[in-house]
Amino acid sequence: MIRLSQFLPALLSALLALGIATKANAQQPGITDTEIKFGNIMPYSGPASALSVTGKVFAAYFDMINEKGGVNGRKLNMISLDDGFSPPKTVEATRRLVESDNVAFMFGTMGTAPSSATAKYLNGAKVPHLFLISSASKWNEPATQPWLMALPWAPNYVEEAGIEVRYARSRNPNARFAILYQNDDAGKDYLRGVKEALGPDADKAIAMASSFEVADPTVDSQILTLANTKADVFLIYSVTPRACAQAVRKAYETGWRPMRFISSGCANKDTVFVPAGAEASTGIMSVVALKPYSQDTKDPGLLGYADFMKARLPNVDPGNFAAGYGYMVAQALVVVLEQCKNDLSRANIMAQAANLKNVPLSMLLPGITLNTSPTDYRPIRDGYMVEFRDNQLNVISELLRGT
Repeated sequence: MIRLSQFLPALLSALLALGIATKANAQQPGITDTEIKFGNIMPYSGPASALSVTGKVFAAYFDMINEKGGVNGRKLNMISLDDGFSPPKTVEATRRLVESDNVAFMFGTMGTAPSSATAKYLNGAKVPHLFLISSASKWNEPATQPWLMALPWAPNYVEEAGIEVRYARSRNPNARFAILYQNDDAGKDYLRGVKEALGPDADKAIAMASSFEVADPTVDSQILTLANTKADVFLIYSVTPRACAQAVRKAYETGWRPMRFISSGCANKDTVFVPAGAEASTGIMSVVALKPYSQDTKDPGLLGYADFMKARLPNVDPGNFAAGYGYMVAQALVVVLEQCKNDLSRANIMAQAANLKNVPLSMLLPGITLNTSPTDYRPIRDGYMVEFRDNQLNVISELLRGT
């Protein structure tokens, strides 16, 4: 005869564990037995509004995940607000999400300056900000900013600049460089990377560096000044497609024909190369970690992405870099949440984000996987050189290692 008393200890233990887990979830903002609620901020308006397609892809991807049952039985509820790419508005929206909407964590806020404006607040409140959208090196500071982690589309700006400088010098060891950069932390990060890569030759090798503000209506005057240097290499850094497209077009109109590199965030056919003109854009290079999309692709990962875009965002070109990037980052968040299993405390969410080991994602180029540790928050360190030619981006290098 089976006695009930035989099973009572195990039954009581299971009930106790369930009670503890339920209580923990009840105490954790944004987490219930059926939902994971988190916040996102995008520039749906303003000078960087073209980048907001990333937020639209986030929403569509999480809808797909929810239709399949969510993550570990919980549906994903992303509340996404507009900040117009204005840091004061980012602060206001972040406080609303954390203090009024009670989100569990922040995810994927667009831009270095907006994320910088909320960094102290989120870090002090111990609210994770996972995979904020910036390649600035400042986000790899787990000792002082343990609650903040970026997931860039390429190696961080310092490493990206270094890869470009080394690539340019491999083709022209005596090259002189002209640089256009956005006047913020991200742009200064990129400029620092150029100088570090040039080393003791920096003062001699840099013909001129000229900055601009995100709100500037044009960069024409800066381009005319840079073109007058007749430098051999032109480096363009911005995250706003408008400034990048203007820089490409105006430099071409001057008749200046240097070797050209554009920041990875602007390596976008739809928002930069088409507006600048195919004749002006042909030959521009950039460092990327994501697979360039082409309509005749046979790559299984890109085919899956194309099917997703056709079904859920048919009015968005799959070749839009910001869309492919959004797909990748959404995938990465799902990986982290799956690793959390039933422990969705803020501490464990951050711990799992800092414990990614050779994570493959369908949009990453061969040899590139996500890797993080508690002492290194850089998910991506390496990239490939791509060139815009024949109306698409083409990989033209072997895997290029960051530092």
